[in-house]
Amino acid sequence: MAKSFRLEIIATDRVFFSGECSHLVVTTIDGMLGILAGHEPLVTTLPTGELKYMVDGKWKYAAISGGFIEVMPDKSIILADSCELPEEIDIKRAEEARERAEEQMRQKQSIKDYYLTQAALNRAMNRLKVSQKHFK
Repeated sequence: MAKSFRLEIIATDRVFFSGECSHLVVTTIDGMLGILAGHEPLVTTLPTGELKYMVDGKWKYAAISGGFIEVMPDKSIILADSCELPEEIDIKRAEEARERAEEQMRQKQSIKDYYLTQAALNRAMNRLKVSQKHFK
């Protein structure tokens, strides 16, 4: 069994990462999933959350806003709506997005608008959590 595998993280606006990694941990709809080289094949969806991957013995972290992952024994591919390193996150903008979403949540909305607002709030909160937890 190889010690590393190919990881590709592709966001809608860019190729976020393409290279070898030794560990990958993602939040899936069923909970946390750890991936090493030789992992059994699978495909699952990724909600808004945090991912971490180890490159050259160092953990790297990112905020991800939904997507899919395909895992194969020698390669994993993540297709994400968005993906940001902690230092790329504009904290002021994320806080403003959180405040807007919280204000909208207090207003009467249709069910569709409620779910869209809830998703916006989740994205903002995730970005803030990842940036505050990993960017020093």
